[in-house]
Amino acid sequence: MRFTSYLLFISFLLGKAPLFAHNGSINGQVLEDNGLEITGATVQLDPGSQHTTTNALGFFSFPNLPAGNYTITVQMLGFETKVTQNVQVRDSETSTLRIELLSAPLDLSTVEISNTHVASGLQTVSALDIQTRPVNTAQDVLRMVPGLFIAQHAGGGKAEQLFLRGFDIDHGTDINLTVDDMPVNMVSHAHGQGYADLHFVIPELIGSVNYKKGPYDADAGNFTTAGRVSFKTTDALDQSIIKLEAGQFNTYRLMGAFNLLNKEAGRKNQHAYIAAEDTYSDGYFDSPQAFRRLNLMGKYSALLDDDHRVSFSASAFQSNWNASGQIPERAVKSGLISPFGAIDNTEGGATSRYNFNFEHSKSLSNNGLLRNRLYYINYNFELYSNFTFFLNDPLNGDQIRQKEKRNIFGYNGSYQKETQLFGRSLQSEIGLFLRADQTNKSELTRTRSRTTNTKALKLGDIAETNTGAYISETLEITDKLTFNAAVRADVFQFQYVNALDSLYHPQKVNSSVFSPKANLYFDATRKIRLYASGGYGFHSNDTRVVVPQNGLQTLPKALGFDLGAIVQPTPSLFVQVAAWYLALQQEFVYVGDEGVVEPGGRTRRKGFDLTGRLQLARHFYADADFTYAHARAIDEEAGKQYIPLAPKYTATGGIRYDRGQGLYAGLRFRHLGDRSANSDNSLIAKGYFILDAVGGWKKKNFELSCTIQNLTNVLWKEAQFETESRLRNEAEPVTEIHFTSGTPFFLKTALTYRF
Repeated sequence: MRFTSYLLFISFLLGKAPLFAHNGSINGQVLEDNGLEITGATVQLDPGSQHTTTNALGFFSFPNLPAGNYTITVQMLGFETKVTQNVQVRDSETSTLRIELLSAPLDLSTVEISNTHVASGLQTVSALDIQTRPVNTAQDVLRMVPGLFIAQHAGGGKAEQLFLRGFDIDHGTDINLTVDDMPVNMVSHAHGQGYADLHFVIPELIGSVNYKKGPYDADAGNFTTAGRVSFKTTDALDQSIIKLEAGQFNTYRLMGAFNLLNKEAGRKNQHAYIAAEDTYSDGYFDSPQAFRRLNLMGKYSALLDDDHRVSFSASAFQSNWNASGQIPERAVKSGLISPFGAIDNTEGGATSRYNFNFEHSKSLSNNGLLRNRLYYINYNFELYSNFTFFLNDPLNGDQIRQKEKRNIFGYNGSYQKETQLFGRSLQSEIGLFLRADQTNKSELTRTRSRTTNTKALKLGDIAETNTGAYISETLEITDKLTFNAAVRADVFQFQYVNALDSLYHPQKVNSSVFSPKANLYFDATRKIRLYASGGYGFHSNDTRVVVPQNGLQTLPKALGFDLGAIVQPTPSLFVQVAAWYLALQQEFVYVGDEGVVEPGGRTRRKGFDLTGRLQLARHFYADADFTYAHARAIDEEAGKQYIPLAPKYTATGGIRYDRGQGLYAGLRFRHLGDRSANSDNSLIAKGYFILDAVGGWKKKNFELSCTIQNLTNVLWKEAQFETESRLRNEAEPVTEIHFTSGTPFFLKTALTYRF
């Protein structure tokens, strides 16, 4: 009842009439010169120094203004600042503006902390970052989030292992990933809970990447504990593109993206394109990967009647590969194999994903924005792995197959409105959501050489549904102080049908969780912003854990706090520092590789992040990120409280020069420190320091580029695990580090033509 009453109260606030009926207002829309709407641009009104940001359709509004002349200033990174003077406001009338921004080189000195919008608190990875760093897949873009590291250990086609804020996230258990508001994380996945594979995204089509660490956003639900990352594909192409890449290890890639409508349609806010990608590589391992990835995407968007927008996209992705897997240190030290060798070279897999996504957004006359999104995903997965070799089956070996077929149906809807409360700006948002996963024949089977089944361990059908709502209110208390309060309610239904037990009766479990959140922002000066965030997040447990446990610890919570500052010591230098804390409840973990349930305990993590962005000269940029995390299990005995593979120290950074035309270059480093590989710190996962380089030349429509990964050709371990295994001729098993070697010196060139 209390939650319902709150909903009714907020609905009243959203719909209440203006307090100053005789005042006028200014409404406007900000667009690129090609007609594409600009979201998130900062709009300042003078006199009065009011500021707001453009919504998803590029609209902004300043209501309840006394009659007079005003000046509108619009700023957006990557665009020229636009000043519109002498905007006349009359009583009881609305002045309407259409403002076009021209593209411009990135200039940090044009941005002031006090003028940026704080309601979302999201940081953005720019298109320039993506273009000037080594990127092979969309998964590589995740490395641009400060402190987020990835590791590939299964041939290039499997989703990467993720690390952030003292978490070994596995493949997505504690980070929420979305693309165009569609979920990437797969619940109750055959390989692991929250499995998140971004390889279906063509990197050149990424328009923006927003991220936020911690569980502080109401619109991000399941898996939002360490943080969230939201990808958005571009709505329009400035030009059609053909790109050809070639590199070492028999690596080739052909990508094309083509406008389907002419420039006149673009100026009328109608855009359509189609894109395709074909990638092949044998990889740097002794056994060729024969890795193949195919991507196809089409997207149409249109702004209709200047107040509502429709968008439809469809994409198809297929991939197959061989893998060398994780190898034991003793096999390399004895000379049995090289660091790039394999014990079982029949590992590998295949996967596919098909997406259909429709969105309708409408700007309402009361300064509100209504958004509705429907999506459908068809997903298939098959993976062959061998982690223990001949430990469990000395005759056939321990290879396993994990396989599933899945359909996902979803809806995301929201209503946003900016109004005033006691003369202060109030931004309100209400959201509703639905996600229904139907997984058929989720399988774990022991196999030999991919061809022979030796034992069925798990087989069943999974149905999991997540519905709910959220409310978020952001109030500008004073000119310097802004407060956001939000609450999210999630309801889950789990069902499992065990196909290996003829006497098994399908069972259902229902569970719910409330997640309150709060964010406070204080602009101490025009150059210093302080902020504090607190709130609850959660990640769901696997249905195959929830149903047998009758719902016990279905939705373990995470309680987090952040205290930080953003400082602008000079016009071209931004520094952000944050101290943080995150505690997780008791949970049970389903181990997809073994088909067993491992009880987990409470954990506690704390640390700090330091980020810097500097513009050294007009076209010369530098950045650096440093993180520290202290992660421990609370309920374990002293000396056994380490959390395996939890990162302790990380550092990334680099410099780049890019003037838009002519020569450009960049040099980057990444460092992951030594960390414990097991709970008593008796095994250490060794850290690494890697240098990457990017260089090229752009002239009008042509671009020639070169990327080098691992510039100094160091031998490093990308993925590491404590594993008990036995080789074919060993009498007893051995527990030690098993690893996958990281990329050696890897040179790749690309030729791009835009037209």
